[in-house]
Amino acid sequence: MSLRHAVLGLLEERPMSGYDLLKRFEQAMSNVWAATQSQLYGELGKLESAGLIRVHAEGPRGRKEYAITEAGQAELRHWLVEVEPTRVTRNEALLRVYFLGAVEPARACEYLERLGETGQRRAERLEALDASIDWDDDNPSVYGRLVLEWGKRFSAMQREWAEWAVKQVR
Repeated sequence: MSLRHAVLGLLEERPMSGYDLLKRFEQAMSNVWAATQSQLYGELGKLESAGLIRVHAEGPRGRKEYAITEAGQAELRHWLVEVEPTRVTRNEALLRVYFLGAVEPARACEYLERLGETGQRRAERLEALDASIDWDDDNPSVYGRLVLEWGKRFSAMQREWAEWAVKQVR
């Protein structure tokens, strides 16, 4: 997934300012894709230059609200269903697990337990996020719940796997 397509997807919902988009990344999409302010504003400029978004409205202090164009919608739809997702196989936490034999078993277990605790904390944050959202039947709610549920299940799997892994090392 690219930042480009994440921005297009958010603007498909409704026009938003860079600030609004940044808040959506922080609140609704943190489980899926992260973006810094500088990355986001740089991407907005590229998308506008490419004709995939346009300035929909301008407000005080130079605030711009962006909307997706027809070309942007076509690009988003093409990416959604026709482009095979990149399968990222890098995972620093698992790379460390692969080499845990280089430390004493007690230290290896401590590391694995921390991975389990990380999964548990993430699951708790996602449960709280789920409870704080006033879900609706609109597309952002339906598909947002699907993504949130993936995060909750992944977190539970990480915790369960870590517990199993500690037993294997002991």
